[in-house]
Amino acid sequence: MYASVRDDLRTALDEIRAAGLHKPERVIGTPQGATVSVASGEVLNFCANNYLGLADHPEVVDAAKEALDRWGYGMASVRFICGTQDVHKELEARLSAFLGQEDTILYSSCFDANGGVFETLLGPEDAVISDALNHASIIDGIRLSKAARHRYANRDLAELEQRLQETQGARRRLVVTDGVFSMDGYLAPLAAICDLADRYDAMVMVDDSHAVGFVGPQGRGTPELAGVMDRVDIVTGTLGKALGGASGGYVAARAEIVALLRQRSRPYLFSNSLAPVIAAASLKVLDLLESAGKLRERLSENTALFRTAMVDAGFEVLPGDHPIAPVMIGDAAEAARMAELLLERGVYVIGFSYPVVPMGQARIRVQLSAAHSTEDVERAVAAFVDARRALKD
Repeated sequence: MYASVRDDLRTALDEIRAAGLHKPERVIGTPQGATVSVASGEVLNFCANNYLGLADHPEVVDAAKEALDRWGYGMASVRFICGTQDVHKELEARLSAFLGQEDTILYSSCFDANGGVFETLLGPEDAVISDALNHASIIDGIRLSKAARHRYANRDLAELEQRLQETQGARRRLVVTDGVFSMDGYLAPLAAICDLADRYDAMVMVDDSHAVGFVGPQGRGTPELAGVMDRVDIVTGTLGKALGGASGGYVAARAEIVALLRQRSRPYLFSNSLAPVIAAASLKVLDLLESAGKLRERLSENTALFRTAMVDAGFEVLPGDHPIAPVMIGDAAEAARMAELLLERGVYVIGFSYPVVPMGQARIRVQLSAAHSTEDVERAVAAFVDARRALKD
């Protein structure tokens, strides 16, 4: 049987390569950082979600080492059996306080967190209204629920209001959006979304994975930036980006929502507990965030420098001030080739193409970090200019 299946799979893989959509995995031989080592040598890393440069911060690494000695390597259990330690409860409490929510529940990833919310909270008599560019984990989570599914165009408030009007007969309605849309770097208009939700008696959920730690005056994310921390009912996020870069996710929400998730959320009930070493290191990250103003300032400066210099050099960069800076290429094969040329010039970036982004909108998604120096950013811009020249030759 598998012989025929194998032939079909090989055909599909050949088609992916021919279309320029193949996604190779490059092996790095160093800790994550502004500079990493790959097969071709040492390169500048402009594709990690290491926004604040904490992935290899010595205090975070030390906290992880100490946690191994104190708490062990893994729990070998789910939370409700024998998988809960003090460090898990402490991290949940700290995240709740940091995000301005009543309670928090930890998951093995934000993908699991988003996968566990909708099925638990919503039934056939309910409706979920989702931004069209929401993360795949939100889309998959919604598919797992029996709620009526509605979608509105990216950040289109008029269409969101139309969907709210159309669903007024539902028992519960949940508006869900990314805080930052990861392929574009655009921010959701949260204040206006909350206004509409209040007007039509709906709940609001925000996946703030690409914001918590560095967006907002204290790095508390897009709800803080928009002044709606007390109006967002559910915040999901990850420990795998600005908050240390390891793994793990969470749902921070109203107390009753979290209590029900602990009883009914399948990814929580049937997955091993977050490794205690990650929980302990994440606590150290939260300590560092209390005095991370200079890191956030440096990240903002690096972002502004790169965006301005690239536009001045004639590149199309989607507008904004988020450290996700998409350099638009268009053709998938050209974007992949551009990424290869940049790697040859010592800059590690990735070309994104369909199905990650819409067909014909391939791009190089550059991600700035507080760990980058001014010279790193200037070198990256120069590499883009030189790679573009080589691409045209």
